[in-house]
Amino acid sequence: MQPNWDDLRVFLALAREGSLSGAARRLRSGVATVSRRIERFESALGVPLFLRHQSGYSLTDQGSALLPRAEAAEEALVSLRHEAGAQDQVTGHVRIASIESLITPLLVPTLAPLMAAHPGLDIEILFSTQTINLHRHDADLALRMVRPDHGHLRVRQLVTMGFGLYGPPDGTRPTRHVSWPDQVGLGTVLAWSRAFAGADAPQFAVNTLEAQVEAVRRGCGIAVLPHFLARAAGLNLIATRLPEGGPMERPIFMVTHADLAGTRRVNAVAEAIADGMAARRAEFGAA
Repeated sequence: MQPNWDDLRVFLALAREGSLSGAARRLRSGVATVSRRIERFESALGVPLFLRHQSGYSLTDQGSALLPRAEAAEEALVSLRHEAGAQDQVTGHVRIASIESLITPLLVPTLAPLMAAHPGLDIEILFSTQTINLHRHDADLALRMVRPDHGHLRVRQLVTMGFGLYGPPDGTRPTRHVSWPDQVGLGTVLAWSRAFAGADAPQFAVNTLEAQVEAVRRGCGIAVLPHFLARAAGLNLIATRLPEGGPMERPIFMVTHADLAGTRRVNAVAEAIADGMAARRAEFGAA
């Protein structure tokens, strides 16, 4: 019979406790189980390991000789488990270039558990209306609304972000339009806003979505906003399509440089983001 090396734990517990009941408590097992496994271990080794007394168990000469080797094996196993756990850790620095609307409501809550599980992982999130150059390694991973058409990149569409024309929660429809400044590189959303605004409509231009949502909430005007942000703020949906009937939708792509896509740190962050967005896919469409 070959030794069952899991019985080594039972041997060490009984050697340290000196009684079946003590070993059973240490192992969170039953007394009969401990007794059976010790007998099996002794039979497999072909030597008696314990002397049975009315007051308990004591090691035989053979058991005493085995004890330091068993403790060394135990220590090696603990070290092996520690090393395996360290290998399972994700470490390093990952820089993400993101669309502003995704950072607070989605990226932060999605990445928080990942960072808690991997203390050696550093994450940096950058927001810019300008396209980040992944080939210059300005970022390791980017979330974009425009698919790149060249370069050694890995591209994955995550969701389709829907937009609507929204007004204040009370149902009023101010004449002022809240939108982006002309110099901000968000031409499509700016064009949608202008499609609803007359030539003489008063404007309130601000270059953050958070401020646009707050402006509409306070009754400053109406705005074209992502559904998932506007609904969360309790805004009133006015229209889901452009005046001529066209949809207001933009795809969200996750882009990584192909040379980095397979690295453990970038892949862990990319998969966490993809899973987080997939879990909340329904929020991005119209109600």
